[in-house]
Amino acid sequence: MNTDATANPPLRLGTRRSKLAMAQSGLVAEEVRRVTGRPVELVEITTYGDISKEQLAQIGGTGVFVNALRDALSRGEIDFAVHSLKDLPTTQPAEYALAAVPARADARDVLVGRDGLRFEELARAAAPGKARIGTGSPRRMAQLHAWARTLGVEIETVPIRGNIDTRIGYVRSGELDGVVLAAAGLERIGRLDEEAAELIEPDQVLPAPGQGALAVECVASDTHLAEQLAELDDPCTRAAVTAERTLLAALEAGCSAPVGALADLLVEGQVVTEMRLRGVVGTTDGRTLVQLSTTGPAPASDGGSADLAPFARMGRELADEMLAKGAAGLMGERAL
Repeated sequence: MNTDATANPPLRLGTRRSKLAMAQSGLVAEEVRRVTGRPVELVEITTYGDISKEQLAQIGGTGVFVNALRDALSRGEIDFAVHSLKDLPTTQPAEYALAAVPARADARDVLVGRDGLRFEELARAAAPGKARIGTGSPRRMAQLHAWARTLGVEIETVPIRGNIDTRIGYVRSGELDGVVLAAAGLERIGRLDEEAAELIEPDQVLPAPGQGALAVECVASDTHLAEQLAELDDPCTRAAVTAERTLLAALEAGCSAPVGALADLLVEGQVVTEMRLRGVVGTTDGRTLVQLSTTGPAPASDGGSADLAPFARMGRELADEMLAKGAAGLMGERAL
C-alpha cells in the first residue's frame, strides 16, 4: 500500500484540451505543487466552445469555454480549474471561488503577418486592394478598421476560429495577409519571438478585458483549497482586471462584444502614482468608436489583499461616461 499517495493524493486540475490551455494549466500546476506540497494531475475537458464551429459572437461567447469546467467542479471530477480570465462571465456564481488571479502575462495583441510585415506595412502594401486580416473578435475588427483609416487605407477583416496553429496556417498558406492573436498565448507556448511581426500597442488596439490573465477557480465550499490557491494571487493583476471586468459588466456586454479595456499603472521615475483605465467600444467596421480613459488610486504595494472597491468603482464610472457618449448603440451583443 502506498501510504504517501493515500495521505497526499494528487489534486486534479481541470483544463481545456488545446495546446495553449494545457501549457498555461501546466504553469499553474507547477505553482500549486509548490504551495500545497501535493502532486497535480491535469484532467482534459472538452467545452462547447471547443467543438462548435460557429463564430463566438454567434454562440454568445460568454461561458462557452467555462461551463463544462465548472460542471466538472460541481460533480467533484476535478478539484480546481484554470481558465483564461477573459473567457469568464463577469458575474461570479456564489458556488465557485475565484481563488487566484496570478501575475498577468503580456496583455497586448500581436500581429502575425506575411513576410514578417507590420500592420502599417501590410495595409499600405495591399493598396489599392485591401489587406486581409483574420480575427474572430469584433473588438479587434473595430479597432483594426479604425487604425487602417488613420493610415488612409482600408482593410478586410476575415472571421476565423481554431487553435493557434490553425490561425497562423492561414498566413503560411497565403490565404490571409495576417492574423491577430493574444500575445500571452504565443508567449506561453514559447513562440512569441518566432511568430510575432508586431506587438500591437494599446494606443492602437486595446485588448479584451482580462486578456493575458488566468483565473484559478475551485468550489467555494472547499475553503482550505481556496486559501492555498490564494497564494498564487497577484493583487495588482486582480485590481486591474477588476476594473476592466467591471467596465464590461456595467456596459452590459458579453466577452464577444466589441469592447476593449486595459488597466495599467502610471509610473513617474520609479514610483507608481496611479492606475489608469482605458476603454473602447466600436462598430465592427471601425467607423464609430467611443474611447475614454480615467485614473484612480494604485493598488497597495505591500502584497496584501487589496480592497477592490475603488477599482470596481473606476470601471463603473468609466462605463457610465462611455454610455453617455453613445456606447450602447455600438455593441452588437448586450448581456440579458
